[in-house]
Amino acid sequence: MTGESAIGRLVLAATPLGDARDASMRLRDALAEADVIAAEDTRRLRALAAALGVTVTGRVLSHYDAVEETRLPGLLADVRAGRQVLVVTDAGMPAVSDPGYRIVAAAAAAGLPVTCLPGPSAVTTALVLSGLPGERFCFEGFAPRRAGERRRWLVTLVPEPRAVVFFESPHRLGETLAEAAEVLGGSRAAAVCRELTKKHEEVLRGSLASLAEWAAEGPVRGEITVVLAGAGPADRPSVESLVGAVEERVADGERLKDAVATVAEAAGVRKRELYAAALAARE
Repeated sequence: MTGESAIGRLVLAATPLGDARDASMRLRDALAEADVIAAEDTRRLRALAAALGVTVTGRVLSHYDAVEETRLPGLLADVRAGRQVLVVTDAGMPAVSDPGYRIVAAAAAAGLPVTCLPGPSAVTTALVLSGLPGERFCFEGFAPRRAGERRRWLVTLVPEPRAVVFFESPHRLGETLAEAAEVLGGSRAAAVCRELTKKHEEVLRGSLASLAEWAAEGPVRGEITVVLAGAGPADRPSVESLVGAVEERVADGERLKDAVATVAEAAGVRKRELYAAALAARE
């Protein structure tokens, strides 16, 4: 495609989550025609092309988190030179918890053409399969790895009225679900979606308490996407259940009053009641 225009184009394309047959015709064409393909994993890219019967003729280079920044100047130069640059990740949509947004922002700032080939996404696939109301939802990326950060994050979700979708690694899933049941309430509805579109696809629906019990039996394997039901009127947390989040912030160096104010605002409870509960727990 080189030479068709003075300026090329940056193209982000969604790739199949597991089943190559989910690839769009536009993705097939783009893989065959792109002058440059920036792939999160070049081996997976070539395996996908082989599964689709596509011959890649363009230059292929790696484009993962650690090298994303350093790749920007060269990729933008390719677009300026009239080349079509295709950006793909291992599975799903680039820039959604995967490399991609930096090059889009840079290309847009430089006034270069950018487009997207829509397709598979674990976020919307899991939301649909969860069986939970999804008219309004938010995506939280990967759950925080550290226990303290994860609890503080969960506290912010206590009053969230929208469905919440997030990714989690299989070896941390049990711990995350158990803590979610403790902070959000064991009766909060949720779904764990595993290996979406693949041979061993599995969707477990139930309460956080029941899902945490299932995950604790382990081992859990595969790619995991979790969906939490939005908070309803009955999901208001007790102030006692939030004391742990307050004490973790205090342990990180915050004043008690500041920690109480932050947690109370995030959870939608009264600061005075939470402060009293925190003092009572200390006594």
